Amino acid sequence: MKIDALVAEIGSTTTVVNAFALHENIRFLGRGVANTSVRTDVNIGLKEAVKDLEQLLKTPVEWKEMFAASSAAGGLRMSVSGLVHEMTVRASKEAALNAGANIDLISSGHLEWDDLEQLKAQSPNIILVAGGTDHGDKTTAYENIKKIEALSMNVPIVYAGNIENHYRVRKLFENSSQKPYLHITENVYPRVDYMNIHPLRRLIYKLFEANITKAKGMQSIKAMVNESIMPTPGSVMEASMLLHEVLGNLMVIDVGGATTDIHSITVPREEYEAHLEGEPKEKRTVEGDLGVFINAENVWNSINEEAFLKAQSIDYKMFETLKDSYTYIPTTPLQKSFVRELTRTCVFKALDRHVGDLKKVYTSSGRKVIPEGRDVSRVQHIVLTGGALINLEDTESIVRDYIRKRPNKMMPETSVKIYKDHDYILAATGVLSLKYKEASKQLMLHSLRLEGLNGLSKD
Repeated sequence: MKIDALVAEIGSTTTVVNAFALHENIRFLGRGVANTSVRTDVNIGLKEAVKDLEQLLKTPVEWKEMFAASSAAGGLRMSVSGLVHEMTVRASKEAALNAGANIDLISSGHLEWDDLEQLKAQSPNIILVAGGTDHGDKTTAYENIKKIEALSMNVPIVYAGNIENHYRVRKLFENSSQKPYLHITENVYPRVDYMNIHPLRRLIYKLFEANITKAKGMQSIKAMVNESIMPTPGSVMEASMLLHEVLGNLMVIDVGGATTDIHSITVPREEYEAHLEGEPKEKRTVEGDLGVFINAENVWNSINEEAFLKAQSIDYKMFETLKDSYTYIPTTPLQKSFVRELTRTCVFKALDRHVGDLKKVYTSSGRKVIPEGRDVSRVQHIVLTGGALINLEDTESIVRDYIRKRPNKMMPETSVKIYKDHDYILAATGVLSLKYKEASKQLMLHSLRLEGLNGLSKD
């Protein structure tokens, strides 16, 4: 069987290969699954996933193109250095998170000796230096990049600060062993209250693809993957932005085994805009302590055990047995109830951190309500992805329950439209959209069971 494109999702534990027809009859054909082999050679797991796909399709397969989204080998790890925490640091952080990075170190102002020690110890995949609006402060960012260059870490260094530093930053690296690793892009915060995220995000994608082959087990990935490779969370953001073109303001909630990510693409209410200046239209938050498998223990430690035991009519002994025998794929009704409770906790905590609050303050003219944080009240569509949210029944009610129980959060109404990523292809279509935008849009709308919307204007 000839397949137009395969998209591999290479996770820390599992490798998935999704097959797509992209031309005459655009459709999702199926997926194969295998254990990730990043400790040896990632191609071993890829080939096993292809074999699993062939068993599903009951025929040998050939493909023209293979794309990949990867969170293996620790995913994309970055450090961020800026000038003012609420300005250039915040803009740099948003760009890095939107591109799918996990941020190991964030610093503002002049890098001190302890910052540099941490930087060396953590050895991120990309070091990002920003600072100063265009034609503003240029000393801090330049001094910081000088200190980083002197470390000779041999990892990509990105400068995204004041444009007045471009000449001397290039001169600094002219005779440096670090020269091949220097990359200069547009200022991520060129003027007050304006985040210029997109150029930096695109550069991060390119650097990830160029350097992922240096990670253990990934050295020969290009033997099979002959198209784009992206960080998996960055691919989900690309998919979210593509859906935004059709649906308008939206949010994507992704509960995984290790993390819970929330992506929102929206603008605040007009009456809140003055209080929320500088908030990006596209935002991703990643909660590294919230997951239903690798981080399950962190989550169940915060569950109200008494309420769960009462609801399930079980005692503590049965509950301990349930935890000891826990697997990512539940089979019994009790296991499914347990995973649902873990999922619910992940969703509630992640939304608490992503979404802003309406705070009551008392002034000389009386009580006022002031918005603080991310306003997603204009979101019209919420998409659920990740194994638990897709496969458990009625997970839409988890989000509606959150809205009811958090009246002071800037959430949409309970009548908001909620869809599941039924085919579980959001990450795959995100990387695919870099080359096949319209086909990816159709695939996603089918997965959400929204066929017929493609090409229509936003709500």
